[in-house]
Order: sequence, then C-alpha cells, then structure tokens
Amino acid sequence: MFSTFPPSIKHLFLVVIIVSAVSGGLVGAVFGVVASGIAGNNLWPYLNASFGISSKNQGQQTQGNNATQSQVVVEDSATIDVVSQTVGSVVSIVVTQDLSKIYNQTGPLTPFGDPFFFSFPFGFQQQPSSGKQEVGGGTGFIITADGMIVTNRHVVDQTDAEYTVVLNDGTNYTAIVLARDTVNDVAILKIDADNLPVLDVGDSDSVNIGQTVIAIGNSLGEFSNTVTKGVISGINRKVVAGDARGSSEVIEGAIQTDAAINPGNSGGPLLDLFGKVIGVNTAVSQQGQLIGFAIPINEVKNAIQSVQEYGRIVRPFLGVRYILLSEEIAKANAITDIDHGALIVRGEARADLAVIPGSPADKGNLVENDIILEVNGEKITQDHSLARVLAQYRPGDTITLKVYHKDEEIEVRVELVEQK
Repeated sequence: MFSTFPPSIKHLFLVVIIVSAVSGGLVGAVFGVVASGIAGNNLWPYLNASFGISSKNQGQQTQGNNATQSQVVVEDSATIDVVSQTVGSVVSIVVTQDLSKIYNQTGPLTPFGDPFFFSFPFGFQQQPSSGKQEVGGGTGFIITADGMIVTNRHVVDQTDAEYTVVLNDGTNYTAIVLARDTVNDVAILKIDADNLPVLDVGDSDSVNIGQTVIAIGNSLGEFSNTVTKGVISGINRKVVAGDARGSSEVIEGAIQTDAAINPGNSGGPLLDLFGKVIGVNTAVSQQGQLIGFAIPINEVKNAIQSVQEYGRIVRPFLGVRYILLSEEIAKANAITDIDHGALIVRGEARADLAVIPGSPADKGNLVENDIILEVNGEKITQDHSLARVLAQYRPGDTITLKVYHKDEEIEVRVELVEQK
C-alpha cells in the first residue's frame, strides 16, 4: 500500500518512521539505564540532560520538602523543649475525705459522672463506706518558688477534705487552701517548700485561633503529668459547666482547644510554645470530641496578685443582681432603644433584692429595671458581662456607669467596695 501514495506523502512517512526510531531508542536507553541500576538516585540528571529540563524547579521542590520537614522538626522540638522545661512545675492534687460523712450526707457513692467539670467524685468506689479514702483529684501548677499553686476551685471546694500535692519527682506535701475565687473557678494552694520551679504566666489576650498549645495534667487522677498537644479552636467562648453534684457555673471568655483533656486535668496549665501559661484547663464537653475549655490566664492574674498582696482574693462589689440584655428579653419587655447592657432584676426568692441595701449601687441611686450600659466607657454585652468587666477593678476604685434610667441615659459615679 505504501507505494500507492504520492512521493510527498512517502517522504512524510519516512520522517515519521525515523523520528519514531530515534525517540524509541531514546526511551529504551532511559529505561535501560533504570533497569540496569546505573542511574540509581541520579535518574533526574540523566533525564534533565536528555530532555533539557531545567533543574531550577527540581531545586525548588527539594527546598520545599526540606522546609516542610524542617518545620515539623522545629515544632516537635519546641514541644519537647516546653515539656522538659515545664513538667517539673506541674503537680498532681490528691483529695482525701472521710467516706462515712459523704455516705451519710449523699447516699451511696457513685463513679465519676461529671458532664463538664473535671471535678471529683471520680474514682469513687461503692465500698467501703467509712474511713479516709482518696476521693478525687486534679492538677495544679507552681507560681512561686516557696510553694504557691494555682488550680481550679472545684478541685478543692470541699472544706472538710484533706489535700495532698505530689510533685513530678513523687515528693508529697500537705497543702492548705489559701483562697477560693467566688467569680472564677480558681483556687490558690500553698505547700511548705522552697526553691521550687515555677511557670511563667503569659498573656491570654494575645492568643490566636490555630495556635499550637500544650496541656499537662493528672489525667483520670492516675496518669500524672500526661502531655497532650493541639491548637486553639476558639476564643471568648461562654460555657455553662456543671458537675456530678449538681452545681454549675458560667465560664466567660473561655479558650477552646482540641488538645485532649480528661478528668483529672482540672487546674492544669494550657501552655504556648514559649512555655508560658495562657489558660487554666477547666471543662470539657462530653457531647463532642476534643472540645475542652480553659480559663484565660489574664482572668486569673488578679486573683494571684490579690492573694500575694492580701493573703486572700479581694473582689470589687457593686451590689446588683442582673441579667444580660438579649434580643428576646428586650422584645419581651418592649425595650426598643437599647440592645445591650445589664438589666437590674430581682432574684427568684423574695429576699433576693435587685439592689443590695447600703451597697455602692444603692448609694448611687440605681434601682430595679435600670440597665447598666457601660463601665468607664466599656460596653456591657453578652461577651463582656458586668461581672467580668468589674473584675478588672479593685475595691476603692471609683468608676463611672452609663445607665439607662427611666427612658434616658445618665452617668453615675460609684466607689466599689470589697465583696464579702
């Protein structure tokens, strides 16, 4: 058939056959090199030389892979360094109590069933029902060389219990509770020791979503100084947490993390990659996976400073009961001009007055149904409650309140007192 084509077509076929032979030989040569093992790891130079491929892109790819590997190594190295530097400042807290008193007051003991707080009773046994037993525990971290320790209030909220602090090296100390915070789930302990390693306190206002964090704690009250790592999943969360005994608490401005946190981690530090404490691990949601919450360390600093200065936690007191104004509440009460603030209301009991007699609020002529809009120019909102804003101040401070009073906005100056 080939002879039936015109001469020009014949020439074209000859060119195609020649090119095919050359290219076929080249491909065969390349695969021959691979098959014979001559190229080894130097295959790319042979291909580059054969096809004229620039090595620029190859170098970029190699550099990119190295950079990725270096990044992983750097992050792992930072985590290892942080843990080695801080683990000696993290302690386990053991709670001991006379079980006969608990049994008589509450009935048979039940296993840990805490839906949010990492509080005891976990590890409870049905028997025996008398004698001193370990009934729970948590975690804490050392903030002064002479033995001051931060933990959660719910870890040490039993006034008739005994508390033992166990250091990383296994040394035991009897601890006393210096203070329990009435606003935050925070408590300060003290042990009789010297020259202890302390943790540096960071700045929780500067944290970012996606930032790597490390949690260290006495997981399940059994595995002391367990280390987990994750990221900050959210900031400024408002969480209502409760425990197996029926008590509950609102945690405002909480840091959310996916670092694995378990019962027993309560009171332990949430650390950044510089080894600084940015939060106190407090609660976990059992309705999801890896959803834990920590109190921002900036919310704890005032309590620490107060105990160091006064030997107790000193909180400012205004003297009002309130609910935060929401769209639903405003609509239900025909409030159309205001969309934020603290609405002063009565409590559920007849004795729960909206304004405490003799309080700074009373002296400032605040009354029920007034709405506190601002404190020193800072708005009161769902994310910044009145209690959280007031916590920035100290007894004796004079503050200016912007108040919605009888259909008009007024300013009221009051001097805060110490909360009793």
